[in-house]
Amino acid sequence: MGADQAGLEINEKVINQLRGVVDPELGSDIVDLGMVKKIDFKDNGDLKITIALTTAGCPLKAQIQKDVRLRIKSISEISHVKIEWTELTDEERAKTMDRARFNLSQEDVVTQIPRTTKSIMIASGKGGVGKSSVTANIATGLAAKGLTVGVLDADIWGFSIPQMLGVEGRLAGNEETKKIVPLVKSVGSGTLKIISMGFLVNEDKSSLNWRGLILNRAVRHFLEDVEWGDMDYLVIDMPPGTGDVQMGLAKMLPRSDMIVVTTPSKTVQTVATRVASMAQSYYLRIAGVIENMSFFVNEEGKQYNIFGSGGGEKLAHDLGVPLLGSIPIDPFVSDGSDTGIPVILGEGHAADALKSIVDEIIAAVPKINPLDCTAHTSMETSVTIANS
Repeated sequence: MGADQAGLEINEKVINQLRGVVDPELGSDIVDLGMVKKIDFKDNGDLKITIALTTAGCPLKAQIQKDVRLRIKSISEISHVKIEWTELTDEERAKTMDRARFNLSQEDVVTQIPRTTKSIMIASGKGGVGKSSVTANIATGLAAKGLTVGVLDADIWGFSIPQMLGVEGRLAGNEETKKIVPLVKSVGSGTLKIISMGFLVNEDKSSLNWRGLILNRAVRHFLEDVEWGDMDYLVIDMPPGTGDVQMGLAKMLPRSDMIVVTTPSKTVQTVATRVASMAQSYYLRIAGVIENMSFFVNEEGKQYNIFGSGGGEKLAHDLGVPLLGSIPIDPFVSDGSDTGIPVILGEGHAADALKSIVDEIIAAVPKINPLDCTAHTSMETSVTIANS
């Protein structure tokens, strides 16, 4: 293969990876928006990418830069990446805004999730790794910091979020808007807004009675017909594996970040790779990996690796994303799930680990400030005018 042909193939790989980098304010990938101006690959493995921003001083540049580097890291032929920044001309900016508006108008699902809400999918390759417990604790930890957090229990067959968060009740509708209203729970100065199939079915009803009717539409209803209101984050407890619900959510919320929960077991880590592959095929951004049930510490402080070691670290390394943290085995975790008081609100090894993970998530998936740049506000205004 000639050098020119090899270079073209690398450029194509780069472009494909950059299609997974979404401008946080415009909601489309930077290739589609025409923000990637030049790709220059050298035979020594050096790559230079020129990216034009809507405004030169946009604070979201750091997020775009981080995502670009994470994506390019998966291309083995590239050893060094340099990113040069420039600014779109007035004419280019107008075309970019038009493209973003067009993409917004073409979205198949008009969800009730505000565009200023960061969606985080909590996923796992298989059941039994504590994914739902991690979801409940992450959502609670975010709310404890004074944030408004939506919790979507998308694990339709195995819903457990209501019990883990200590919330009971039935979903009701807003007569004026004709939308479903989430159940609300205060956590310190923050708020949880919770939607789950558990608020719609009776405990004595088998899932077999509603599975066929609900499966293809339930999550879509939760996104289209729920009055979510303003939120900083939407945390989604995904079903385990890579089925129809997972792929549907990826299509409905294409700007979501995903966090993969695994255990130290190499087998579980291997299965989790399939979830990550699905996410990448839909150009979802994988924000990091959480290793649950990492180890057990006895009363003397001695650590035991009951389920092996290294699974989370290896998965994170293979995906080129950070290991957000490791959660030890702690009986207070299951106690908290049973009583509806998430362990993150208390003290101990698991609580400390989860609090640290929440801090890492906020750093990896910062909430959106709609006033950070002018482009987002401009686009939303234009869409409002166009639809009025």
